[in-house]
Amino acid sequence: MEQLLVLRDLAVIFAGSLLVILAFYRLKLPALPGFIVAGILLGPNALGLVSDPHRVESLAEVGVILLLFTIGIEFSLSRLKEMGRQVLAAGSAQMAFTVVATLAVGLAFLPGWRVALFLGFLIALSSTAIVLKVLTDKGEIDAPHGRLATGVLIFQDLCVVPIMLVLPFLAGKAEGGALGLALALGKAALVVVGVVVAARTVVPRALRVILKTKSRELFLIAVILIGTLTALGTAAAGASLALGAFLAGLIISESDYANQALAELMPFRDIFISLFFVAVGMLVQLGTMRDHWILTLLAVAIIMGGKTLSAAVGPALMGYSGRVALLAGVAVSQIGEFSFVLAKEGRVAGLLPELLYQQFLGVAVITMLVTPFLMQGGPAILDTLEKLMPLDRLLPGFRPRDFAPVQDPVTNHVIIAGYGLNGRNLAAALRSINAPYLIVELNAQTVRKARSEGEPAFYGDATRDEILHALGIDRARLLVIAISDPSATRRMVRVARDHNAKLHIIARTRYVVEIPELTRLGANVVIPEEFETSIEIFAQVLAHYTVARDEIDRLVGEIRASHYQALRPEGGARPRLTLTGTLGAMPQMHVERIVLGQNAPAVGQTLAETGLRSRTGALVLAVRRGESDLATPEATFQLAAGDVLVVVGQPQQLKGAYRLLTGAEHA
Repeated sequence: MEQLLVLRDLAVIFAGSLLVILAFYRLKLPALPGFIVAGILLGPNALGLVSDPHRVESLAEVGVILLLFTIGIEFSLSRLKEMGRQVLAAGSAQMAFTVVATLAVGLAFLPGWRVALFLGFLIALSSTAIVLKVLTDKGEIDAPHGRLATGVLIFQDLCVVPIMLVLPFLAGKAEGGALGLALALGKAALVVVGVVVAARTVVPRALRVILKTKSRELFLIAVILIGTLTALGTAAAGASLALGAFLAGLIISESDYANQALAELMPFRDIFISLFFVAVGMLVQLGTMRDHWILTLLAVAIIMGGKTLSAAVGPALMGYSGRVALLAGVAVSQIGEFSFVLAKEGRVAGLLPELLYQQFLGVAVITMLVTPFLMQGGPAILDTLEKLMPLDRLLPGFRPRDFAPVQDPVTNHVIIAGYGLNGRNLAAALRSINAPYLIVELNAQTVRKARSEGEPAFYGDATRDEILHALGIDRARLLVIAISDPSATRRMVRVARDHNAKLHIIARTRYVVEIPELTRLGANVVIPEEFETSIEIFAQVLAHYTVARDEIDRLVGEIRASHYQALRPEGGARPRLTLTGTLGAMPQMHVERIVLGQNAPAVGQTLAETGLRSRTGALVLAVRRGESDLATPEATFQLAAGDVLVVVGQPQQLKGAYRLLTGAEHA
């Protein structure tokens, strides 16, 4: 009977979640907070369709283990090294300021420093799932603020491990005090060292042997076994199963099979983690939120505002503009999914009182629901704030002020906004023809490096009037926007066009939907990465089918001139391209090499004597004799044994040529 009740609860949970997530999809909200809302509605504190949440808690715990396992797989030591500066500077500043600020406020209102410190840990963590989803959907994952936000999230993932180790000591459940904590950290360090050694040596070899069987089932079992054994090992060392799951994922992340392992586990992870967040939602008491709604909303505003500023401090100190730093701060201003895991552990350990736990759940859910709207409207909010106070004055940092002014005025020059891969390649091309250009970049470190290489690079935010004016926008010939931030690109086009009506503006964008708006704002040419990739692919394919180069160039030119309209027809119809002299009107030509043996009938004859052209229609393009090559041989050229003839023709013509020249049938 118990099994039937569990099955009924699962059916209710999945049916309710389906409806709620569908509504969230319509509202363009991420799915993760939708599961929490579904839990609130289905639980005993609302509709009561699931009367006993504890029946699904064991399955929800599996979701937590799988969540940490996949976080470990997605987390990579090489990625940490690549983004080291953003991770350490931005992440450490955000965590430190948030925890310290929460501790300071908590000491005045909460019963003891342990609770205040633990609450600081909970508030400091952000939602990796929501932030990365929104940044990816907006095409801003590679924008400066997107990379900074990602760096903060990676640092938070690193902090999860020590927080889990510290939790028993904060709850007073562990023995030994400071010495016991040091011993636990030492054990964890040894476990991590063992994990790194295993990741570099044992696991890749074992997975390599298993993959030779080409069995997906065997591979999946091996991955789960690695996770299970590592989790049991950490539990035996006195740490938690969750920590072991994270370290197991880290082992696999350093192998060549991390992506495949993640792909195999993701469906299981998504199902079980959805149960966890539904279970969390069932624990939320709407009555508590209703009775303390003013306090709840005030806490949401303070937490999101405070986290935004704390996350912006690190980027500002690194030299990023106030706008970029605050956009990164807005992205990580919510409370994260792993905070729910820690909060539940803290409640079980007696560290969080029931009322505080309920208030925390309510605040956390609201911050997650607000985040997508806040990230969408962030640029507009900062525009309004900029009018009241310059953002660089709000977050002064250590920006290279000496980079801003252009000492020697230039005219008829190109302004390159953004010095990434596209910007560097463009600068090299302009330098090769001695065309004057200036580079403007928001990353101070990039500017310093470029200037050390002799480039005319200047620090500044090209969305600002004064920066463009200092770069001589009114005297410039072209502005090339080579950044990956759609919002900043739009602002840059608008401001530049207002300054110089004759300026030729070329803008890069990731998505074709940006073309109409950028054109309306004043861009002369908009280059979308999506369709440029498509054009290059079909141009190469058409060239392979021997379509004339000028015909391909004509087609590409027409597509670009029409703003790629041919590739995006109305009503979801298939794209239609028109070629004159297309493949249908052209014979399919092949090239083949024919080797003349000692007894070949063509040996000793001239090409004219063989009658190859008149009898088969095939044509000899070249002849290789020994180490020398002869292109387009004359009709009087005499063939010899060992000659290699390069012959072109249709398939049937080539078969006839092979039979005529060698006396044998074509294989």
